[in-house]
Amino acid sequence: MGSERVEMGKRPSQDAGNATQVHSTPPKAQMSGKPNAQTLGRLNAPPNACCFCWCCCCSCSCLTVRSGKEEKIQTTVADEQEDAEPEQKLELTLEEVQSWSESFEKLIKSPEGRAHFQQFLKFEFSEDNMLFWLACEELKKETNRTTVEQTVKRIYEDYVSVLSPKEVSLDSRVRELISSKMQDPSSCTFDEAQLQIHTLMQRDSYPRYINSSTYTDLIKSLQQPDQS
Repeated sequence: MGSERVEMGKRPSQDAGNATQVHSTPPKAQMSGKPNAQTLGRLNAPPNACCFCWCCCCSCSCLTVRSGKEEKIQTTVADEQEDAEPEQKLELTLEEVQSWSESFEKLIKSPEGRAHFQQFLKFEFSEDNMLFWLACEELKKETNRTTVEQTVKRIYEDYVSVLSPKEVSLDSRVRELISSKMQDPSSCTFDEAQLQIHTLMQRDSYPRYINSSTYTDLIKSLQQPDQS
């Protein structure tokens, strides 16, 4: 009986001790433990992390779908750019290219001739002359008053202003004419300036182009084997 009393007397104290230990554990003690690897991964996940996992693994279905969408968008943009290009491109002939050497007018009146000549001018750092000449040609086609005024202002700022890096070489007389015409802009505002740049290209750049390897190589590429 005595031993039973002792054991029965101990049980309450042990149970009470266990209960005391359980309830005495403060909530902060549970929170103070170090977070596991998964928790750290979620907290440190990059902003573009997959919605299904924090590791951004390349095998994740979310990223696969995203990659597929991006590829589809890029393909669509590329197709649109191709559609925007001219449907037909004129094929150069040997006769046409050879005619360019006959006169500067035949060269500059040919769309392909202007393109090849402009490429040559780019290597000579004088491409702005052709760009200015082309801009003046487009201005002559304008009929809307507002569009003409805006185009005149743009051409002046791009090619006539001394502050522009693309300024073309014009003498003082032509510049004074332009300044006076700027008061009442029209499609003829740059006629004198365009003629001066045309003459400059004809006398200076055109002979060098005809005698250049650029022009010679173009002719050779169009010749038949028995003509070379």
